[in-house]
Amino acid sequence: MKTIVRFILIYIIMASFITLFLPGKAFCISVKEEEELSREFMKAVLKNYELIDDPVLVKYIGDIGAKILAAAPPQPFAYRFHVVNNENYNAFAGPGGHIFIHSGLFEAMESEEELAGILAHEISHVICRHLSDRFERSKKIQIATLAGMAAGILLGAKGAETASGALTIGSVAAGQSLSLAYSREDEMQADQIGLDYLKKAGYTGEGIVTVLKKIRDKRWFGSAEVPAYLTTHPAVEERIGYLGSWVEKSPERSGKKLSYNPNNFEKAHTRLLVMYGNAENILRIFGQDVTNNPYDPIAHYRYALILSKSGNRADAVNHFKKALEKKAFDPDILRDLGRTYFQDGRYSEAQKTLEGAISLAPDDPEILFYLGRINMETGNLKKAAELLLTITEKHSYYKQALYFLGETCGKMGNMADAHYYLGLYYSGKEDIKNVRFHLEKALQETDDQARKIKIEEMLKEIRKKESKEAKNESEKVPKPHRPQFF
Repeated sequence: MKTIVRFILIYIIMASFITLFLPGKAFCISVKEEEELSREFMKAVLKNYELIDDPVLVKYIGDIGAKILAAAPPQPFAYRFHVVNNENYNAFAGPGGHIFIHSGLFEAMESEEELAGILAHEISHVICRHLSDRFERSKKIQIATLAGMAAGILLGAKGAETASGALTIGSVAAGQSLSLAYSREDEMQADQIGLDYLKKAGYTGEGIVTVLKKIRDKRWFGSAEVPAYLTTHPAVEERIGYLGSWVEKSPERSGKKLSYNPNNFEKAHTRLLVMYGNAENILRIFGQDVTNNPYDPIAHYRYALILSKSGNRADAVNHFKKALEKKAFDPDILRDLGRTYFQDGRYSEAQKTLEGAISLAPDDPEILFYLGRINMETGNLKKAAELLLTITEKHSYYKQALYFLGETCGKMGNMADAHYYLGLYYSGKEDIKNVRFHLEKALQETDDQARKIKIEEMLKEIRKKESKEAKNESEKVPKPHRPQFF
């Protein structure tokens, strides 16, 4: 009898352990349903929020995500990583493998370890289908409404009104509401699995602890200020405790060599601060850094970047040159000096500087991009088209190249290519109206049969989406009450 009782107890413990730590939920929406929801979700996001589409930043974050995913099992989704231009401390996983981080949280980070920690945790939520489980409970809500509600809740702050409106519609339609707050068990499972992926990807895992402390401290900064992250990710204090303990006991922690270049984070972080931070504050901080460290080339480089962004290009050039005195063969400094010359209309100096940069970093898409822009502005359209086409073929994430390639082809009188590349550009922007216009024009102009087939397939998909959207809209309109006569 004791043996049977012992066996039952062991079985219960093992079943509980498996439920807690293995990915996957028994009751989730299907992968196909989640992909459909993700499309509606992204429409709601793009309509109401500004995503940072800087190709360098997006690629950097995407590369870290890909490194973590390489440690995970094969996935049914193509993961995509986004930066929301919002000062809130927030990060979350949307449906269909869309991972988001707010620029405010990225600004507060100090290392790639912290960024990787947050990404690994959010990726683990997707792999464990935690969000899918919550959507399954709300399947009666119309999908476009559900997507809008999710976007408002997950993005926080600005989405409050959108979420509230959608919630009202959804409650009337389905008699239920949507809760996207993870349970303690969900958080523990994502933390455990995420930490495992981090270690396999070459990180220590310490970053997730330090970044959670920053989110917690942000909450304490003001009683009325609660980071959006904490509304969907509960028990942060508890998580800091057990994660810190797990990392401390990790046998790989001591003497571990970095599996990444810390300079890559510093460059991406500086780029974010310069392009999207408070210009006045960044000018003051970077200016003080130059005063305190007059012989540091990186201090001069960072200050030059914000001076250039602020329109003070003459002083920016001087500080770029001071940085080059110590780092004459740094392609990043040369690239940004060349870009500043270009923006100031000094095309000859810009071309000479960028050609020096491309000899050091021949595959840098931004150097190629500005060389293409210089050739475009100076009338060398054939060379401009060659450079911009190279970017689209080798660096598909660099969407701006498609726009200027289309413009260049148009100036050359090649309207088939002009409309085709502009159609591809607007497709990435989810601008259906412009996509349809340019692709229909390209279809009329092109003689390339293979391209015609591709365009027709794209237009067919657009028509499907439009038909589905029209149906969704019609379902939102309440049907008139018709009296029944007996």
